[in-house]
Amino acid sequence: MPGIPETGDERSLREWVDRFSGHVARLEFAAAAAMMDPGVISFSTFRDVVEGVEQFVDAQWRRVWPTIEDFRLDSAGMRTTVSPDRLMAAVAVTWASTGFTEDQEPFDRPGRCTFVLIRDGLGGPWRGVQGHFSLYRGVPQQSFGRRPIPEG
Repeated sequence: MPGIPETGDERSLREWVDRFSGHVARLEFAAAAAMMDPGVISFSTFRDVVEGVEQFVDAQWRRVWPTIEDFRLDSAGMRTTVSPDRLMAAVAVTWASTGFTEDQEPFDRPGRCTFVLIRDGLGGPWRGVQGHFSLYRGVPQQSFGRRPIPEG
């Protein structure tokens, strides 16, 4: 927020969000997965419940990320709350992206997401134990773009 100094926790959460955002934009599935807890849980466009990072990658990310472009999380506008022991945090953040119709016409594809993050100790790395993305109302639910998935 303007005029209010950012805490170290807020800074580390913003850095986490920015790093994750870059991995999505560059289709870096393994790097994004490494930021998650192996037991991460979520809801999915394609499955009611996703349990485990492998399912998150295969059942959601690989089916959506290659169909969109220009993905970016708005970390400047994110909202956070941190537990009293500072080992758990919740983040709410909006995003922007470009989707594509079946005729490959681009459309704005904005949305919002939440993450629950934990860490083993103060100063340690955050890892996602819950993540959920949803499009804003009225945004087409499917994008038909096809970007090649990088090796690795």
